[in-house]
Amino acid sequence: MLLSIIIVNFNTPEYTLETLASVFAECEIDDFEVIVLDNASLDNSVERIRDSFGEKIHLIHSETNLGFAAGNNLAVTHAKGEYILLLNPDTVILDHAVDKLLHFARQYPDAGIWGGKTVFSDGSLNPYSCWQRQTLWSLFSQVAGLTSLFRKSSLFNPEGLGGWNREGIRDVDIVSGCFLLITQKLWNDLQGFDPDFFMYGEEADLCLRAKKKGAQPMVSSQATIVHYGGVSEKNPSDKLVKLIKAKILLIHRHFRPNTIQIGIVLFACWPLSRYVAHGFLAMVGRKSSSEPFRVWREVWKRRKEWLYC
Repeated sequence: MLLSIIIVNFNTPEYTLETLASVFAECEIDDFEVIVLDNASLDNSVERIRDSFGEKIHLIHSETNLGFAAGNNLAVTHAKGEYILLLNPDTVILDHAVDKLLHFARQYPDAGIWGGKTVFSDGSLNPYSCWQRQTLWSLFSQVAGLTSLFRKSSLFNPEGLGGWNREGIRDVDIVSGCFLLITQKLWNDLQGFDPDFFMYGEEADLCLRAKKKGAQPMVSSQATIVHYGGVSEKNPSDKLVKLIKAKILLIHRHFRPNTIQIGIVLFACWPLSRYVAHGFLAMVGRKSSSEPFRVWREVWKRRKEWLYC
């Protein structure tokens, strides 16, 4: 089999059904399978997905929430494809994007990992399809607010690739796990995602480990999808805690030993600075900062959850 498409669902049946519908409508290749793993959803996801797509997919129901990384790992054990496509349940395939991504992979086989371009539902650019690795400089820029002030600067926003509009073909450090194509051979060589990354950061770790083995992840704007983003995480404080924890774990795993502690201290200053800044703005009467202040205060109070991972 050429391709196995992997989708992990968690309490998002409406989005997952839309994703599946777009896959079957837009994929022109015949030699593919779709594997959906339900991560112990508390709603009627399993029944709705089964009723709508039945024998068209391989549906796996996990009795426990394994997280995104381990959920994908389990689903891939059932995959038969030469290529594995990780696809988020809040995406929509546009204009035969899967076929175009496969064509791109065949053009650049040495890349090992391939991704496309993502847009929001209104067609505007969703820039989180790819990014560069964390460095001490990128962390300092983020903490100092330089990244926010100069988002279009490749100097001050290196992780976000500056003002690149995601058009064309480019080597990147990290391809988003929402639309990530990898050979099954490389996936197996890497032993898939590291399950220590429950949610967020797992694709960064995978891509950085792949680069150490000689891969060079690439993206192409020819393969474009809609990615809504964040639909399975409703609580902003919980989302930030998980994200920060993942980024600190990445520092532990991928920074040089003599820079790990510097990186952690720098990065820990980011939520602290946001907490202090929004608190000050809320105090002087800026109403728009009241909710961010509440969220960042909660994140800082929960720092033991992410600082000592």
